[in-house]
Amino acid sequence: MIILATDAATKGSPGPSAAGALITRGQQRWQLKKSLSQMDNHHAEFAAVIFGLQELIHRGLTDETLELRTDSKLVYDSLEKGYAKHFQPAVDQIYQLEQAFPLVLHVWEADHQHRGPHNLAQQALFNQLNTKK
Repeated sequence: MIILATDAATKGSPGPSAAGALITRGQQRWQLKKSLSQMDNHHAEFAAVIFGLQELIHRGLTDETLELRTDSKLVYDSLEKGYAKHFQPAVDQIYQLEQAFPLVLHVWEADHQHRGPHNLAQQALFNQLNTKK
């Protein structure tokens, strides 16, 4: 099983944003982070999931069940229902990317359990804000 845990960080709403993704496969771990464009936190959370899924596909890590973890109730609920009033294009894109995997399980994690991707997103946001000076 592959575990993908994603999180986003924003400064302002909308404002500079960043994504963090932690991939675990057995004893292997990848820590990824990316600056995002100006967006609100909800859009950034969806963008973080898309970033993580794209990285898995790019790395050829699609041959096992995927456990997708998020601390965003909005993202989790939207993926479980297949619907998000204001975020449907992102939900549709995530579903399209998930087709690369034999099975995808969506898991909501409380903030205190979700420190890895949270820290990665914060680092990417910090770097983005400090390189613009």
